[in-house]
Amino acid sequence: MQSFRTEIENPVVEKDILDLEKKIRLFREGKADEEKFRSLRLARGVYGQRQAGVQMVRIKLPFGKVTSEQLHRIADVSDEYSKGRLHITTRQDIQIHHVSLDRTPELWAQLEKDDITLREACGNTVRNVTASPTAGIDKNEPFDVSPYAHGTFQFFLRNPICQEMGRKFKISFSSSDDDTALSYIHDLGFIAKLKDGKRGFKVMLGGGLGSQPRHADELYDFLPAEELLPLIEGVLRVFDRHGERAKRLKARMKFLIKDIGKDAFMELVSEQSTALSKNHPEFEVEKFEVAPPLQEVEVPSVEIEDQKDFETWKSTNVIPQKQEGLFAIGIRVPLGDFYTGGARKLADLVKEYAGNEIRLSLRQDILIRHVREEFLAFFYSELKKLGYAETGYNKTVDITACPGTDTCNLGIASSTGIADVLEDVLKEEYPQFINGKDITIKISGCMNACGQHNMAEIGFQGMSVKVGKTVAPALQVLLGGGTLGNGKGRFADKVIKVPSKRGPQALRLLLNDFEAKANSEEKFAEYYDRQGKTYFYDLLKDLADTSNLTENEFVDWGHEKPYIKAVGVGECAGVVIDLIATLLFESEEKIDNAKSAQERKAWADSIYHSYTSIVNSAKALLLAEDLKTNTQAGIIAQFDELFVDTGKIELSTSFKEFAYQMNEQEPTEAFANKYLEDAQLFLKRVDAFRTKEVQNV
Repeated sequence: MQSFRTEIENPVVEKDILDLEKKIRLFREGKADEEKFRSLRLARGVYGQRQAGVQMVRIKLPFGKVTSEQLHRIADVSDEYSKGRLHITTRQDIQIHHVSLDRTPELWAQLEKDDITLREACGNTVRNVTASPTAGIDKNEPFDVSPYAHGTFQFFLRNPICQEMGRKFKISFSSSDDDTALSYIHDLGFIAKLKDGKRGFKVMLGGGLGSQPRHADELYDFLPAEELLPLIEGVLRVFDRHGERAKRLKARMKFLIKDIGKDAFMELVSEQSTALSKNHPEFEVEKFEVAPPLQEVEVPSVEIEDQKDFETWKSTNVIPQKQEGLFAIGIRVPLGDFYTGGARKLADLVKEYAGNEIRLSLRQDILIRHVREEFLAFFYSELKKLGYAETGYNKTVDITACPGTDTCNLGIASSTGIADVLEDVLKEEYPQFINGKDITIKISGCMNACGQHNMAEIGFQGMSVKVGKTVAPALQVLLGGGTLGNGKGRFADKVIKVPSKRGPQALRLLLNDFEAKANSEEKFAEYYDRQGKTYFYDLLKDLADTSNLTENEFVDWGHEKPYIKAVGVGECAGVVIDLIATLLFESEEKIDNAKSAQERKAWADSIYHSYTSIVNSAKALLLAEDLKTNTQAGIIAQFDELFVDTGKIELSTSFKEFAYQMNEQEPTEAFANKYLEDAQLFLKRVDAFRTKEVQNV
């Protein structure tokens, strides 16, 4: 593997990319531990996929905003380093699959030329900050949340407090009480509010999906906007310190809050107030406040061949903006997959005839913004040529599905295959439901809920079912979920498991029953509540009988060969196996990071790097004693008990007081210098102790 020139102007970004290239080289040479290397590449958006020898690269696109220039750059990169397919995720990212690991630094360097990053798109970090795709154009919004989502993304990117947490952390911003960014399923969810003319947010804390979904708690009904970043920083510091690290399935913040309670959690947050950064940036409100200047171009002449289809498209895919005379156009992207040829033409369209911006949606779609009314017919005509004018944007036919067994290591059954089939069922047999809003259909290939199946009115989760000595692909049917608005939502009930090939029939039974028996104006979730879970179990139970499976039912959707359950090691959590020598080496790296932060006069960053070095060094000695180290707080307590109280390591105070100095001190230059010296001396002391122990073995 050869080194390359990044040609990146930003020295911080350049160092990041060169560091990835260096670590890949060391890994190839057998000089870097595989598990530690995995953690590093995940935090740089490089994720192992189901197929051996290639990676999925996740591009981090804050609140789904993409300019024409950026979309061109992403398309070029996909053609050069992959196969020309782009996949939109439910977190408003774009993923590129089948990328060689050795070429990922080059790919990243190319993206950065148009200010696009991979940093912290995966791993135990603050993931992409999501927001309502209509933020800034929504007639019902109190104000545009885009600058707050953007400011949050910028402040926590590369921030030392959230680089190596126990698990990932998700943040969303909803533009109105419709809660289209789904605040109730996030670690921190924010809903725009005005109070006495002042901007702020309703705050939701500790939500999540996965195998054990948890509805977020309401933390504040109104938090002033200027307190946004201090709150997030305090929460992240506590999660980093007290969050579970050994048991992956219990490591999300929702479990920490469940264990200690919201009040106790917030007491810990309040203890961080002195140590918080003092340089929280101003939000760039004016930058997002008005629609961008539009090109003065003539309206191209077009002839609409199917006027009825055009009118339907306008009714389902076109949204009036709060800016007078402007409209947004929704593009339904089945399964979130589109290709570079169409992407480039779309990029040219929005640059010349709209606001030079698209937003990716949480339903894996595209929203073009700032289109003048007189250009709607032209856009319809051009989008139709590209296959981008299918009706039903954000409606029932707009099925959400994760990649499932196509590329994901954790996929149990095909989610994309069944999604394709269910869409065909809706189009061919239930046109009356295609453009409905009250039923959403979401599909995940496993329990991790990347397809958000457990918050849909009708959800399907990929599973398997044992039939004698063989295994068949199956779907768990979940019913009754949905978003209620203003931070409220409901999770679907697990009703029954059926073989995958019977998924279409399950949908038919559900829709037929709803159409025949629901009251006028009754929504599906309301109908589900009225009939009850047992009613729907009885409705579908015949489909669950596996005594009569045909040969075809042992083959999953989109496959030709009989089903084999093959689940690999998932990397979303960045599972890490720590080695003592590696930990001590990382402590040195963290000290170097603290020095670099001091050069930038980023005193709070330097202090936190020193803190993580201290904890890392302590963890190394505990690991040498084969002690479990589930949390940073646990590391600190155990180190006192085993090494300080026994006199094995001499300190002038307890280790707890030594490590937590930063809680009592303002993040000043003087304290940053002192704490860095403390971290360096502590590492030397630990290293000397470890060397002596090894020599005496």
